[in-house]
Amino acid sequence: MTGFTLVVLIVGIIGYFTLDRTPEIIQGEMDADEYRVSSKLPGRIVKILVKEGDYVHVGDTLAILETPEVDAQQKVAEATAGASSALSDLTSAPTRHETVESAYQVYQQAIATAEIAQKTYARTEKLFNEGVTTAQRRDEAKASYDAAQAAVKMTKSQWELAKNGAREEEKRAARKQAEAAKSAVNVVSSLIKENVQIATQEGIVTDIYPKVGELVGMGSPIMTIELIGDMWGTFNVREDQLKGKKVGDTFKAFIPAFNKDVDMKIYNIKDEGTYAVWKATKTTGQYDLKTFEVKARPIQKIDGLRPGMSLIVK
Repeated sequence: MTGFTLVVLIVGIIGYFTLDRTPEIIQGEMDADEYRVSSKLPGRIVKILVKEGDYVHVGDTLAILETPEVDAQQKVAEATAGASSALSDLTSAPTRHETVESAYQVYQQAIATAEIAQKTYARTEKLFNEGVTTAQRRDEAKASYDAAQAAVKMTKSQWELAKNGAREEEKRAARKQAEAAKSAVNVVSSLIKENVQIATQEGIVTDIYPKVGELVGMGSPIMTIELIGDMWGTFNVREDQLKGKKVGDTFKAFIPAFNKDVDMKIYNIKDEGTYAVWKATKTTGQYDLKTFEVKARPIQKIDGLRPGMSLIVK
């Protein structure tokens, strides 16, 4: 019995030191920020100049949109600015027959512009009632019509001023009106620039949502660009596995996609909160183990590394 007991004891010791000694594995994955390309205005996609998987640089043209209503607003704004500028010049010049006649012609031009805007609004209102166009387009056409009517009233008053002669206060008012009209042109011109979507950061086009010819709403995403210039790895680590690791420490992670190890440096450790995975040990009289989110960046650049690739830490 003594020999049997000794054998059992030796087997037990060997099992204690050999069984269940496989290293714990912590799996994470690479991640990166992304941004969505969208327009401030609703419009129709005319052309998409990139495809999914393309690497784009700052300033590259991504897509071109068409917004006829804004183009019409620009023409109205430019006409109003031209009329305001001309009338400002007229009020500053001595009143004479040619001046009065010129003011009258500008007034007639404003009337013609208002008639065009009124017809455009009427057509848009009809299309809206038939369910063909959106309320946004109807409202834009109405705004253009209102602006044209305001221009008629303004040019008429300036024509009357030209007939009666302008006071100094009226001259200053005319100059301010001309400046305001020019500002309106600048505002519309800045909106027109939204028709051409430009890349603001470098990255890879991962998703393109609309097709050429489709309408996109205000702020609707056109495409997503992943910023692979700054990637990091994310790991969910139980606190007993941290083993004293802190921000600034380095460790090795295995990348299955390349079958190689990479050195990584921790830059953030954050408590996942009570909702995260945790391990109960209170049944043994100890404590609950919480989970922490550990973020680390590769120390050296790795060609071909992409978000979503697995990272293994033993």
